[in-house]
Amino acid sequence: MKWLKRIKTIFRTLYLYGLTDLFAHHIRQDWLRNLVGKLPQSVEYQDQSLPVRLRLALESLGPIFIKFGQILSTRPDLIPYEYATELAKLQDRVPPFDAQLSRRQIEKALGQSIESLYAEFETEPVASASIAQVHKARLHSGEEVAVKVLRPNILPVIEQDLALMRLGAGWLERLFADGKRLKPREVVAEFDKYLHDELDLMREAANASQLGRNFTCSDMLVIPKVFYDYCNRDVLTIEWMEGTPVSDIPTLKTKGIDLKKLADYGVEIFFTQVFRDGFFHADMHPGNILVADDNRYIALDFGIIGSLTDYDKRYLAINFLAFFNRDYHRVATAHIESGWVPAGTRAEELEAAVRSICEPIFNKPISQISFGLVLMRLFEVSRCFNVSIQPQLVLLQKTLLNIEGLGRQLDPDLDLWATAKPFLTKWMDEQIGLKALFNNLKNEAPAWAQILPGLPRKLNALADENHRQGMHNAYLHLIKVQQRQSLWLGLIAIALLLILIFK
Repeated sequence: MKWLKRIKTIFRTLYLYGLTDLFAHHIRQDWLRNLVGKLPQSVEYQDQSLPVRLRLALESLGPIFIKFGQILSTRPDLIPYEYATELAKLQDRVPPFDAQLSRRQIEKALGQSIESLYAEFETEPVASASIAQVHKARLHSGEEVAVKVLRPNILPVIEQDLALMRLGAGWLERLFADGKRLKPREVVAEFDKYLHDELDLMREAANASQLGRNFTCSDMLVIPKVFYDYCNRDVLTIEWMEGTPVSDIPTLKTKGIDLKKLADYGVEIFFTQVFRDGFFHADMHPGNILVADDNRYIALDFGIIGSLTDYDKRYLAINFLAFFNRDYHRVATAHIESGWVPAGTRAEELEAAVRSICEPIFNKPISQISFGLVLMRLFEVSRCFNVSIQPQLVLLQKTLLNIEGLGRQLDPDLDLWATAKPFLTKWMDEQIGLKALFNNLKNEAPAWAQILPGLPRKLNALADENHRQGMHNAYLHLIKVQQRQSLWLGLIAIALLLILIFK
């Protein structure tokens, strides 16, 4: 019954916000398209555009659908740019849950009373979202901490909406003309993983620890310390951080913060995470960033992390360098070499499409060119060529847009290319130059030291095995020849016998 009630709510919401038109035009079956087209239209939101109506509908359906819309906003390879831009405005804001529930959740997770765990615990949460809320507390050892606790009984609510999304994705794939290209089941599966990752606060603790190690003694970024004795899948306890919200420009100016240096730091931190570490904070919106009085960034909320292989880094470096050199042929061939473009795609066609998208962008002064917009436009082109965009690159594009937006709020003249180019060229030199060859040999030396002493014995064993295999194959061949000869002799004998009998 709960399922039926929720389905009814979803359909009523789609009708209320006039979204039947959005779906009707894309239905593959004529009879169903005509039927949906004849439904009476809601007039309440007719003056709003379809992207705005979709955003409002998702907001009214609650936090899980809001999060799904936020994920869709990072997929311009799947949905048009105007929809991605509108869905990016979705905000995950819900009222806090009761403080007594929060206390019970913490005590159940950590197996002790609040008084045993914390010297002080503020019952009023300092932040609240759909998955969890945060309380300020102080440990008995004196450290001030932030305690993040999951909403009680959130999992059944999430599983119900995810089950309905999976059902809807299956129907979308069957009924809609673009259904298979949009890969709705893959998108829902990606969202499922994203949500369940956020539900495991030990994973978030580990992410924070890794970032903290990567930026130990950094003069650009501070990561709060994790207190693992006070952590569990349902509870996270980390160092309380004091700072000014990065979006509060007047206060930053009053405190004498160097905004230009801060903007440069943001870009440098991003490219350091991407090209040095291959491990980056993928939720760098203003609500998750503070600024310390010593001009360093403070990162918060480590639930969403992106990771990149050396192959991903190489793809990014080649594309960025090719883009800013306007070498569109190299962009096209890089995509084909990656294997993400369907077999048979002509490089010249992809090159022409990339050129038509990028030339208007690059006609601006270089300080006004958006890296994130370049990636977003590239993903748009990918829709036409059925390019398979990797989830980690989608996270990267979203993060890059956030970093650029913040940087240009702090310094409108920020030149990302000037900051990024040294990272890209240095990384490429390290990957393909003599230094890279030497480093690879040095890294592989221990493995070769183990392999080389036994190599002659293994080669002899391989030769013996090949010899034995050859002898075995020759023996099998001889048996087959003998079997064929026996068969023919038998047939000849039978024929002679028949001739003698019937002569």
